[in-house]
Amino acid sequence: MNDTDEILDLLRENARLSVEDISAMTKKSSDEVRAIIKKLEDGGIIMKYAAIVNPEKDGELKDKVRAEIEIQVTPQRNRGFDAIADRIWRFPQVKSLYLMSGGYDLKVIIEGDTLKEVALFVSSKLSTLEGVRSTKTHFILKTYKENDIVYVEAERDNREGVTA
Repeated sequence: MNDTDEILDLLRENARLSVEDISAMTKKSSDEVRAIIKKLEDGGIIMKYAAIVNPEKDGELKDKVRAEIEIQVTPQRNRGFDAIADRIWRFPQVKSLYLMSGGYDLKVIIEGDTLKEVALFVSSKLSTLEGVRSTKTHFILKTYKENDIVYVEAERDNREGVTA
């Protein structure tokens, strides 16, 4: 593992680590660590630092409705799937967009305030785009694990032990 990969792994695990902490963990000078991080940021490898929030415990996120939409599209000549993807990812409701192999072409994760709002978005915005052949909507009911983060707490046995 090279210096860049080591620092990147540390930041993936905890983006709140200070340059000094990373320096101590990697046995590199603070200036070297700063230079590597700046290179990662300038190169677009590190795009953003963000907090991961448990949607079940955040009042505002808890009430949001999330859905996964499978979309079959007709690719455009000379642009393939990129042209339709460029149009889809611009909608503020779209949280993630993936080109897929298999039975459909694009997978979109969207978020809305109500089931009706999400359904209306799919029927009036996504399905009406030129090149969209079909959509299939799956509402996300509960998130157990996402991006290596487990959202469910292990059940604990709170009973007291019996001694004889």
